[in-house]
Amino acid sequence: MPHIDNNIKLDFKDVLIRPKRSTIRSRADVDLSWHVVHRHSKKSFPEDVIPIIVSNMDTTGTFTMAKEIGKHKMLTAIHKHYTVEEWKEFASENPDILPYTIASCGMMTKDVEKIASVLNSIPEIRAICLDVANGYSEHFVEFVKEIRTKFPEHIVIAGNVVTGEMVEQLILNGADIVKVGIGPGSVCTTRKQTGVGYPQVSAVLESADAAHGLKGHVVSDGGCTCPGDIAKAFGAGADFVMLGGMFAGHDQSGGDLIERDGKKFKIFYGMSSSTAMQRHAGGIAEYRSSEGKTVEVPYRGNVKDTVLDMLGGLRSACTYVGALRLKELSRRTTFIRVTQQLNNVFSTS
Repeated sequence: MPHIDNNIKLDFKDVLIRPKRSTIRSRADVDLSWHVVHRHSKKSFPEDVIPIIVSNMDTTGTFTMAKEIGKHKMLTAIHKHYTVEEWKEFASENPDILPYTIASCGMMTKDVEKIASVLNSIPEIRAICLDVANGYSEHFVEFVKEIRTKFPEHIVIAGNVVTGEMVEQLILNGADIVKVGIGPGSVCTTRKQTGVGYPQVSAVLESADAAHGLKGHVVSDGGCTCPGDIAKAFGAGADFVMLGGMFAGHDQSGGDLIERDGKKFKIFYGMSSSTAMQRHAGGIAEYRSSEGKTVEVPYRGNVKDTVLDMLGGLRSACTYVGALRLKELSRRTTFIRVTQQLNNVFSTS
């Protein structure tokens, strides 16, 4: 029989962070770095890393993006379609950026062979990102275990899922960090095509609780449209936040630059869109449908300005609740529900 979960589930738009008494004098005093040693690999990202990750979409997770993002101590998940030779060239020209890059890997044998060549050639890369549309597949769970065995000293990021029990399963099978989010992305149509999904704030809250109980970590993936949403994701317990749409449309982004009526745009598309499948797989297989869309986003120039705005908003959020360090934000966060019942308040602490 079908089952209905009547518990309230909330998205970014449904909540605000309630301000609290603070002794912080300036946003400049807030430390956004986040240093953690991961459960399986026993490794960490650089101590000064800011735990925001550019999504491994081929319109955002580019080498050009990584060069600029790395200057700000943030992470870039490089998309999986670069060749080994392109990786080697990037590594030779940007050795200081490598600790802030994450290599992505698909599930096919050729993908694993390529990632092995990349990691063997470039030991400075510390992390591997594995993601599929359906992280609940038993095949994917076994694949995570296989990757952990092959690369025991690398940080393994795996997903996407949205429930605590599956977060626990992936961590127990070898994931250090679990990607949380099904359908919230701006160019993802999974919820419309399949009816499957989970409101992102609730997904992060529940998944982070499950992960932290096993000394694992989570990355909130998708749904952020402004710096305030990033603060809400961290407030809900995310250890990392992955962004796609907020990094689209820049000089460093992939996608064609077009001009219409005197205005500039860049193409941005989901990795399950017909555009991506046509580009990388020769089209959509008969047994599946597109679960992403292709859009034109306004051209936004250098990503540096977006990054500074993003980090400024995050620092400001910390000052509003008295969190001197980003890692304290979730303990200082009380969400106010702003839909349906305006007086419904709950805390993440």
